[in-house]
Amino acid sequence: MAPTKVLLTGATGYIGGSVLTRLLQSTHPDIKNLTYTVLVRKPEHAEYFKSQGMRPVLFENLDQVDLLKKEASEHDIVINSASAFRPLAARALIEGLAERKKVTGGPVWYIHTSGTSSVGNRPVSKIYTEEDAPFEFNDKTQDIYAYELKREEHEKYPQRTCDVTVVQAGEEFNVPTYILMHPTIYGTGKGPFNKRSIQIPFLARRAVKKGYAEYIGEGKGVWDHVHIDDTSKMYELLLEKLFANASTVPSGRRGIYFGGHGRHTWRQASEGLAKAGFAAGVLKEAEARPIGLAELAKDTPGGVEQYLELGFASRSVTNADLSREVLGWVPEVAEEEWEKGFAEEIEAAVKGSEQ
Repeated sequence: MAPTKVLLTGATGYIGGSVLTRLLQSTHPDIKNLTYTVLVRKPEHAEYFKSQGMRPVLFENLDQVDLLKKEASEHDIVINSASAFRPLAARALIEGLAERKKVTGGPVWYIHTSGTSSVGNRPVSKIYTEEDAPFEFNDKTQDIYAYELKREEHEKYPQRTCDVTVVQAGEEFNVPTYILMHPTIYGTGKGPFNKRSIQIPFLARRAVKKGYAEYIGEGKGVWDHVHIDDTSKMYELLLEKLFANASTVPSGRRGIYFGGHGRHTWRQASEGLAKAGFAAGVLKEAEARPIGLAELAKDTPGGVEQYLELGFASRSVTNADLSREVLGWVPEVAEEEWEKGFAEEIEAAVKGSEQ
């Protein structure tokens, strides 16, 4: 019997909420029959999801590994779209799926949400400049897991540590794992709560607060970007392929899937915000200014130089050949929406500052 029970983490978040909405609207016969359990922290969120026919489970945080393991053991599929920086949580969810597999004898699948900062370099600090690394990573032709292992030996990074843990735990517990490694995601989320992404909104909020946009160092780092609708589509397509014939879908070490569409430099992104903010009369300047990494970290609550450099200044260029070939993923949102998104983020940042 095909898996029917899904445990989703991050349902109130930007990615998780959008994925859940996509799956609930799916016309695929197997996906239409799925039932959902969602982990939430607030009683009002629990009441909302309960009213939508889902089973909410209140929890405090992802350190509750016993709870995570227990909940996963009662489900056939886990979609982890909460923090990608919590390896112990990911391991607990996979271990729980292994117990489910022993009890039912049926298939179980673990789908993990990660990001391409895991393969980004560190060009500002020069801690890792990657002269010997490929300029563009390819999820079909390259062993991304092996590369992440190599990077971990050089310098630990929680998200990358989590990627490695997912693969290793999947092998240890005989649970197929699939990592969807996303670039900069933009666009308004389709979930019921958090509608905004992380990177561009962060830069937009800083710009509105300071009166001008910024980029780290020289802003030469290149990243991919993709609309949230195309991102959520990847999850639906992955499930469709798994239901059809899971044996044809690479998992584990070869089951790391990229999802980029267009490309930008970080300076271009900040300049896009600068022009949009100036045109709207919100910013004083139509040009973006450089800021030092240490200065930005000091000026950011909880700022960590490693995270800021990897997420806002690095080079992380990927090719989603595996996603396209295996999942049949073809981005549908036009590249023009990326440019339009700057004005949307400035507007959202202004509204946020007024609340």
